[in-house]
Amino acid sequence: MNRLEHKIPPPLVGLLCAVLMWGLSTQTPVIHWWGVTAQIVTGVLVVIGLFLDSGGLLSFIRSKTTVNPIKIEKASVLVTGGVYRFTRNPMYLGMAFLLSALGVWLQSPAAFIGPAIFVGYITRFQIIPEERILLMLFGQDYSDYQARVRRWL
Repeated sequence: MNRLEHKIPPPLVGLLCAVLMWGLSTQTPVIHWWGVTAQIVTGVLVVIGLFLDSGGLLSFIRSKTTVNPIKIEKASVLVTGGVYRFTRNPMYLGMAFLLSALGVWLQSPAAFIGPAIFVGYITRFQIIPEERILLMLFGQDYSDYQARVRRWL
């Protein structure tokens, strides 16, 4: 299973989960009782997701460190400011919010397997290996950061 670590770019994992969600929504019952509420919830989740994704990306760009999640060993700076004060993985969390928004928009309970698969896969094959590398790169600073800030929320 280790051969899957850092092999599939997280945006591709998110896209595959979104395709799965859409497919499930076409093959399973849909709940239409949400109406306007579903539109509002979808919009709020999209805004939160985009805020987290863009906030994380901008923090990396400002710090002049790599944004490539496949080449984490090239990280030159430990980013702990901005949205990284609240979550160690704002871009992955943002993607999870966007997938959740899609689930609400599709109004299919089965579609919510997508965000769950995304979170599980990203935690196991992306985040945990990233944490090992960041601990080697930044030592006690990263360990202290882990103690202060949660992995997801």
